[in-house]
Amino acid sequence: MSKTKITINSNGSVKLEGDFEIVDKNGNPYDLGGREVISLCRCGLSKNKPFCDGSHRDHFEHEAVAFALPPKK
Repeated sequence: MSKTKITINSNGSVKLEGDFEIVDKNGNPYDLGGREVISLCRCGLSKNKPFCDGSHRDHFEHEAVAFALPPKK
């Protein structure tokens, strides 16, 4: 199984690459049509949620810069 890479894009979506499965709240898988790269909506404006349709353009600002989380409690 290949490693899944998740990229948080500045001012945009969350990009998933690799071997992954996306399921709904009931555990039913989305049919991804064989895609190995998809983008998930972060802004809430997509008409195709949970997938990104580009609606965030000029309406969503977030500079994606990695940081360390505090230690687990």
